Amino acid sequence: MNNNELLELGFDAAAPLQLNRRKFLQITGSGLVLLFTVGETTPLLAEPQGGNLPTDFNAFLKIGEDGRVACYTGKIEMGQGVNTSLGQMLAEELDISIDNVDMVMGNTDLCPWDRGTWGSQTTRQFGPALRQAGAEARMVLLEMAADRLNVPVNALAVKDGVVYVQSNKQNNVSYAELTKGKRIERRVTGTAKVKSPSEFNIIGKSFKRRDGMEKVTGKAQYTGDLHFPDMLYAAILRPPAHGAQLTSVDVTEARNVEGAEIVQDGDFIAVLHKYPDVAQSALSKIKATFGPSPYTTDDKTIFDHLLKSAGEPRVIASDGNLQAGEENSATVFEHTYFDGYKAHSPMEPHAAVVKIEGDKATVWASTQSPFGTKEQVARELGFPSENVTVIAPYLGGGFGGKGGNPQALEAVRLAKLTGKTVQVAWTRADEFFMDSFRPAAVVKIRSGLAKNGGMSFWDFNVYFAGTRGSEHFYTIPHHSIRFYSAPRGTNAHPFATGAWRAPANNTNTFARESQIDIMATRAGADAYEFRMRNLRDEKMKRVLKAAAEKFGWKPAKSPSGRGYGIACGEDAGTVVATMVEVAVDKASGEVKVKRVVCAQDMGLVINPEGATIQMEGCITMGLGYALREDIHFENGEIHDLNFDTYEIPRFSWLPEIETVILNNPNEAPQGGGEPAIVTMGGAIANAIYDAVGARIFQMPMIPERVKAAMPKG
Repeated sequence: MNNNELLELGFDAAAPLQLNRRKFLQITGSGLVLLFTVGETTPLLAEPQGGNLPTDFNAFLKIGEDGRVACYTGKIEMGQGVNTSLGQMLAEELDISIDNVDMVMGNTDLCPWDRGTWGSQTTRQFGPALRQAGAEARMVLLEMAADRLNVPVNALAVKDGVVYVQSNKQNNVSYAELTKGKRIERRVTGTAKVKSPSEFNIIGKSFKRRDGMEKVTGKAQYTGDLHFPDMLYAAILRPPAHGAQLTSVDVTEARNVEGAEIVQDGDFIAVLHKYPDVAQSALSKIKATFGPSPYTTDDKTIFDHLLKSAGEPRVIASDGNLQAGEENSATVFEHTYFDGYKAHSPMEPHAAVVKIEGDKATVWASTQSPFGTKEQVARELGFPSENVTVIAPYLGGGFGGKGGNPQALEAVRLAKLTGKTVQVAWTRADEFFMDSFRPAAVVKIRSGLAKNGGMSFWDFNVYFAGTRGSEHFYTIPHHSIRFYSAPRGTNAHPFATGAWRAPANNTNTFARESQIDIMATRAGADAYEFRMRNLRDEKMKRVLKAAAEKFGWKPAKSPSGRGYGIACGEDAGTVVATMVEVAVDKASGEVKVKRVVCAQDMGLVINPEGATIQMEGCITMGLGYALREDIHFENGEIHDLNFDTYEIPRFSWLPEIETVILNNPNEAPQGGGEPAIVTMGGAIANAIYDAVGARIFQMPMIPERVKAAMPKG
């Protein structure tokens, strides 16, 4: 929430929000308040991957005496558009206009506990509970209206928040009239029936993003935009390389800067000032020396290092007998695929503001996990958890990189040491240096073709990427999938790594779909026909067929010179197929993606416009990791600290993008924020081979690699 939204709710944005959920219920005034409780009858917000839920209330829905509906969710808005789609779900079940729904998000005092916003789980996990809450509230209001209008409930209907008698629409009462002047608390029973797709009026229709106008006009407030009268901006001393230890420091010149406050707490050194540029200038005057980094790898040797550092594998899936499969193979293929480190590089760097007053603290943070931040801050300060409030304003992108909250803990530390309100806003160089990169990884695949042209065996070994997207969806009688990481208690990476949009799936899909294409080529088969013949998943077949029809795919043996490529994938419950057309400059190896067609089946689609935007965003971001994005480093030092060397997609790169969303309203909604990105690397790699016969085994597929892989002569 931004300051204006807090003020509209009656809170002073400059003061800590010192209330818990029970106090919140006491101050929300009259109206219908719907409470979710944890119990056998309402397991609506069960944590998808374990964890402890609150034992009191874990969600709130309030229908005010003015007829407006407030929905409180611990999810945050970071560009994915859930403040619109969640509003649609609630409005649908309540039979009100989406314009009457006020989404209150990411405030740990006002909102229910939530593990975090990641993994394309908001629609899949929170959405059903939200719809159930709306249906329950509607049922309660209909019961109240039946008493008011003296008719049975089944004689009533609702439109735009007005309950009316079906035989006499003039005999009606609005939600506002029903709740005005009363305090009505009801607990969700889980028995109210949600609407079927045939009854939808709002779900499934396209709505423009509710935050669009704020963002294009610059009115949207991000953490770095917040300012309080007593606030100091912090500039923090960073080492030149990961693992380098401070050996000496002289802050004399920095202390001479008027108004500068120097903090030295062990190796943690910062300059604070009421102006951020002065804080940075004073920081540059600090004379510090560091010892060497203990890390000796670089972006060229890292892959050998990872292979040597791997422990025993974990079997992810297996069936049949690999040896038998190999014996039955007419041709055996063995290839190794590489993928370098990738930065999140969000538009908004990490930022946090911390205000401590007595034994209470308020934290504004760009975080994907407000409640996780709350617990971290409470531990850092030694405060009871209920004494810490975390508020997540809009985030300018996260992509999995804003879940750890180091900037919030830095701000907490400085606020505690100085007694002042402190803002920590990372510079772009800080963002690159402190990032938890998508891990560099290696994938080794051995596979075989049977004499009948089918796939006989599949031996997939992934090192360090992760397991997401490693399982296949093809008909292969003998297969094994194994995952390798560093032995417990060790770390093979020279810096932090973590989730990056569709973690592991981009790397694994690139390797799998490249290997499938190699097999199709050796079999003398068209890439599309080979996949259709060997796919076992009917949903994937439908999606691939839809992409081919939209693309206008014509069968041909690769390399055909056309520059066409295919990749299939699955992520967050959504199946996706992508076809691309590329042009390759044979003299330079430069790749231009001319056209992308992406089709996906994501079950019930809440907001088709929002889903389309997410697909287009995935495709655009996928161009970056496939063609250019790579972290260059040596001995712990990061060489890419800004966009002059770390090249993300530009508008000039954008191809013609066409999306196809298969209508599947009778299935549960699935994730849409990540699936379309996972196929971009594989599709582009296969298109490059089709264009010039260059098979690329390492991402990013920079011009030098493409040119080197071209057939000689």
